[in-house]
Amino acid sequence: MEPMKTLFQPKTIAALALILTFFSGRAQNGTAALQDVFSKSYQYESRGNFADAASVLKTVYQEDSYELNLRLGWVTYLGGLFTESAAYYQKAIKLKPYSVEARLGFANPASALGNWDQVIAEYTRILEIDPQNSTVNYRMGSIFYGRKDYAKAEKFLEKVVNLYPFDYDSVILFFCFEFRLGKLREAQVLFNKALLNRPGDASATEGLGLIK
Repeated sequence: MEPMKTLFQPKTIAALALILTFFSGRAQNGTAALQDVFSKSYQYESRGNFADAASVLKTVYQEDSYELNLRLGWVTYLGGLFTESAAYYQKAIKLKPYSVEARLGFANPASALGNWDQVIAEYTRILEIDPQNSTVNYRMGSIFYGRKDYAKAEKFLEKVVNLYPFDYDSVILFFCFEFRLGKLREAQVLFNKALLNRPGDASATEGLGLIK
């Protein structure tokens, strides 16, 4: 028992407390400095100065920081550095594999670069994590609509309309699928809903005219 008594002598306890206080103070100072850097980055972004918004973050960059990689992915994307942006987002995804926000972020530079297969792959992974994600279901529906794969597009948009039955954009796009697939009665119902959302809307009125 003597070693335990020695360990917990008052002088030993005081020394341990001093060490803990020192490291706690350093951690707090590091957090405050990081918050200051992020604050400056937001200020630069608000002025449209995306290069400095990224540069200030790079002064404290840590490859294993999810938050820094995510933020750098965003500001480099805004600055038009799409390849660099995609690389930061990929690092963030590697650090947090279940992060929906990082995968949504990656889709921005990937789509800007025309890498639509990568975009679809990330959206597919998001829907495995969060099947009801309305943003991704809508975007997947839009992608397949653009590819004229109307049957596949319908599957995604139907889910969005079921989640948000009165959302104008989703209802209008879903109408396009139903109209293309020859489901005229369903399309008519959808356009009438759109007109409840936006009475007198030109797009909805024109769509109804196509059905009659």
